[in-house]
Amino acid sequence: MAAVDPSVSGVSGRYATALFELAREDKSVDAVKADLDKFDAMLAGSPELLRLVRSPVFSADTQVKALAAVLDKAGIGGTTAKFLKVLTANRRLFAVTDVIRAYRALVARFKGEAAAEVTVAEALNEKNLNALKTALKSVTGKDITLSVKVDPTIIGGLVVKLGSRMVDSSLRTKLNSIKHAMKEAG
Repeated sequence: MAAVDPSVSGVSGRYATALFELAREDKSVDAVKADLDKFDAMLAGSPELLRLVRSPVFSADTQVKALAAVLDKAGIGGTTAKFLKVLTANRRLFAVTDVIRAYRALVARFKGEAAAEVTVAEALNEKNLNALKTALKSVTGKDITLSVKVDPTIIGGLVVKLGSRMVDSSLRTKLNSIKHAMKEAG
């Protein structure tokens, strides 16, 4: 299973696959994903936690103790907590973000979903998000999980990444191509 998808390979892919198989046996795939998403958000919001995770300066014992306290405070327990502690004890905690990304890919494949990254100039309302999901579903034939990023520098339009495909219909790209064409013509 892991060899089919390049996003699920290497050390992180093996750990993610092991966690996924364990979660599937426990019928806790969604609960583990929710816990991993919570931990990922904590990493994004805390430079100190990110340093603990990535720095080789901390011993495995120190990391395990600190991580246990963080997980308890966040309410992350069960399979996810045990897994993160094993990852730490094996000195692989630095790869946790790649493991989380690979786990998400395995869950999406398991559920028949596709993940799309969308960049927009300003936040989309629910109606536009649903229309975008419907349009992408008609192209892929799969349910779509959207990750939306707001970037005002694209001026307008949107950039959609779906797997290895990317569609850039941003106003910034169109203006740049017109500017480039005018330079070549002049």
